[in-house]
Amino acid sequence: MRLLQVLIEARERSSSNKNGDEDAMSITQEIVSKHSLLATVKHQANELDALKRISLNLTSSLDFQTVLDAVVAEALSLVKNASSVHIFLYERGVLEFGTSLQSDGKRNREFSKPRRKGLTYTVAETGKQILVEDMANHPLYKNTPLEWHGSIIGIPLKFKDEIVGVMNLSRTVTGHFSRSEIRLLSLLADQAAMAIYNANLYKQITQMANTDSVTGLPNRRALDERLQEEWKHANQAGTEFAVVMMDLDGFKAVNDTFGHNVGDELLYSLFNFMAQKMRGADFLARYGGDELTLVMRDTGISAAQAVTEKVIEIMKEYKFHYPQDKNIKLGITAGIAVYPVHAQTPSDLLRAADAALYYAKKYFRGKYAVAKGGTGKLKQIHMKKEDG
Repeated sequence: MRLLQVLIEARERSSSNKNGDEDAMSITQEIVSKHSLLATVKHQANELDALKRISLNLTSSLDFQTVLDAVVAEALSLVKNASSVHIFLYERGVLEFGTSLQSDGKRNREFSKPRRKGLTYTVAETGKQILVEDMANHPLYKNTPLEWHGSIIGIPLKFKDEIVGVMNLSRTVTGHFSRSEIRLLSLLADQAAMAIYNANLYKQITQMANTDSVTGLPNRRALDERLQEEWKHANQAGTEFAVVMMDLDGFKAVNDTFGHNVGDELLYSLFNFMAQKMRGADFLARYGGDELTLVMRDTGISAAQAVTEKVIEIMKEYKFHYPQDKNIKLGITAGIAVYPVHAQTPSDLLRAADAALYYAKKYFRGKYAVAKGGTGKLKQIHMKKEDG
């Protein structure tokens, strides 16, 4: 509307003025000036909208992966011809893959591992933004695959003078990035670094709350959460899962002989030794005292018995250096319960395994016992009518 008003006013002035050429030049300059101002204001408004959207998206969650995914999604939307965005997390001088997003929608695919003298490590170690206008002809991309072409920008994710990661955005075209694109990506990087730092801090606090302070294994709280997850999975997939409660035989003698400090050292050493022997999908937690709980997904009674027998045998491989060259023989006694054979809820399943453990300790120390089957629904009893 302002431009239209300028045109009308200029037309009226030129029609009553003899110096038409000078007026025409003045009109042109004024129109160009107003148009440039309008374009600048509109562009800044778009940037503010983008920044507002970024802030809302990055502060809406403390889940680490959700934050990372939001960052790459925003970055991809800010740059024309963007082909992919990768985030690598930086800790103790090492870069690890965080997340990625490609223009075709594919997520979390690591294009390649960062090279020690490549772009990503250079950005992480210098803390400076690096723009590569043509990957095919840049020293940082010497001896790289021929299909690596186009342009790329690497931006450090820095919070409180600490590099927490690097964000790389690549394009299919060569050439420089516009000042507006670089400015928005830099603003995004600042917001992302703070969001990643906070999400990582929240993740660490959550892990601490779910970790046993003596052994470093998951604690009772983490166990309860895992049992709920397995119960939901089993119900949805129509599968079984097993719980094995285990008690360390002979541990009381360790505490009585050497004290609780040595007892804690033994628990840390032994329980982590056992955790390393478990399958990747198994979940091992400290239940309390010298008791462990093993949770196994998609596992029936036969498989649970086989694993428990193996755990008991593993104890024979374990060696601990006691003070004064003394030796105390240790063993494992266990109780097994399987959902839905022995119970219908996670808490009842845990109690069933605990009851089986108690029975085994009383009658089969050093071995295991399987829980008694659940009663299920009672059948109706039909009485036979007597004659007469």
